[in-house]
Amino acid sequence: MAQMSDLRKNLKILIDGDPYVVVEANFVKPGKGTAFTKCRIKNLITGAVLDRTWRSNEKFDLAQTEIKKMDFLYHDGDHLVFMDNDTYEQVHIEADLIGDQVNWLIDNLTVEVLFFNDKPVGVELPNFVVLEITHCDPGAKGDTATNATKPATLSTGASVNVPLFINEGDLLKIDTRTGQYVERVKK
Repeated sequence: MAQMSDLRKNLKILIDGDPYVVVEANFVKPGKGTAFTKCRIKNLITGAVLDRTWRSNEKFDLAQTEIKKMDFLYHDGDHLVFMDNDTYEQVHIEADLIGDQVNWLIDNLTVEVLFFNDKPVGVELPNFVVLEITHCDPGAKGDTATNATKPATLSTGASVNVPLFINEGDLLKIDTRTGQYVERVKK
């Protein structure tokens, strides 16, 4: 059991049997009345986001979660296959659980998989990945003076906007949180 004063960002709690993560927590001490904490919480299974308020005397259960470092192996239809680095156990996770982050998965990428009751409920990718451009229009000489961009297709099939001086075959550093180009990487 935890108390209202324990609420903080990234705390995993249990509400009605479902695991939630605290996305945002704001402590409020009004001039009159008891203190409370306003929170925005996200369901780790369904992805639903709720706003919830806890009074100072309320208690809640902590969700017993486990994080394992796993390597991404391959796509298997609507599932993604990950392997535990220690036990070599393979886990199949639905691609819908990862959402748009599937665009940044490359073979043998080490990720953190969050488990609740021995069931995977989330995947945390590294902040940056390096991907190769498989298709983009060539840039013209003198195009580097402006902040203009062009679309480029990456080796995973994802499309990002890149500066005009980027060419096919270049390696790019991509931010997996925003899906945006960061910099060109030397081979």
